[in-house]
Amino acid sequence: MNLITEKRLRFEIPDGKKKERLDVFLTHAILNATRTKIQHLIKSGLVRVNDNTVKASYILNPSDIINVTIPISPRPEKAEPENIPLDIVYEDNDLIIINKPAGMVVHPAYGNYHGTLVNALLHYTKELSRLRDDYRAGIVHRIDKDTSGLLVVAKDDKAHQKIAAQFSYHSIEREYWAIVWGSFDEKSGLIEANLGRSKYDRKKITVVREGKYAATFYEVLEEFEFLSLIKLKLKTGRTHQIRVHLSYNHHPVFGDPTYGGRKIQNVQVTATLKQHVNNLLEIMPRQALHAKTIGFIHPTTNQFVKFNSELPDDMYKLLANLRKV
Repeated sequence: MNLITEKRLRFEIPDGKKKERLDVFLTHAILNATRTKIQHLIKSGLVRVNDNTVKASYILNPSDIINVTIPISPRPEKAEPENIPLDIVYEDNDLIIINKPAGMVVHPAYGNYHGTLVNALLHYTKELSRLRDDYRAGIVHRIDKDTSGLLVVAKDDKAHQKIAAQFSYHSIEREYWAIVWGSFDEKSGLIEANLGRSKYDRKKITVVREGKYAATFYEVLEEFEFLSLIKLKLKTGRTHQIRVHLSYNHHPVFGDPTYGGRKIQNVQVTATLKQHVNNLLEIMPRQALHAKTIGFIHPTTNQFVKFNSELPDDMYKLLANLRKV
């Protein structure tokens, strides 16, 4: 039986900090937090400002002291099998190609010990690589929770090592499709910018001179009034690489709540446009990014194999709406 424990955090608002709601500040300040979870903590009296309970809408002031108590369950001894449907594109004795839906976390971690791809895989098969701990059984690489698309899962350690080596050498072929803000002066090109963890928000990646080298190829496939459909190929594979590079290049991924994709970009704002964009955001409540294609040398046959997936329904609906204009 798991005993409930708690985690305590303390924040002090510095001088010069811009005016910000309490729930917004804590969502950015606490790793793996969501605004819904933060608002629940505030309503439960587990967040105190200057030793007083306040509303989520409280506007923070310089020198405010915030104390947060987060009830948590201890990490289970091992990941648990869960009967969650899987969209399997391909399977053989060495590997499984999964088309991951948006909203699914790849492996259990703090705050997400259930409902992940690993939980589903453990229910589906006992044949999974164990090079890492049980929480990452079979997982060779990851894509973000709210990015959909193809993932390679290794069924044994030998296959895992051979595929992981290709990721390390950046020889894996990966193609993503994204719907992004604005139109491009150059219809194809290479975005190069070093990436590292933000000093101000540890959940975010940003362009920093001292960061790791990252490069993303892009090509425009279709243009609309204020959005574009593009395909992207990764030369490197850094955390949040595509999302950060596109935001840095002033073309954030539409719907991306972290890197500016839910704000109107590169177009004059009107009441009509605002309503249209709000309607589109209802179709696409997450970043419009899909890992469409993946190719690599098969670990046993040594032949190049390539797998493709269709765009998910939300991206299809978004494109259909854009093409009506």
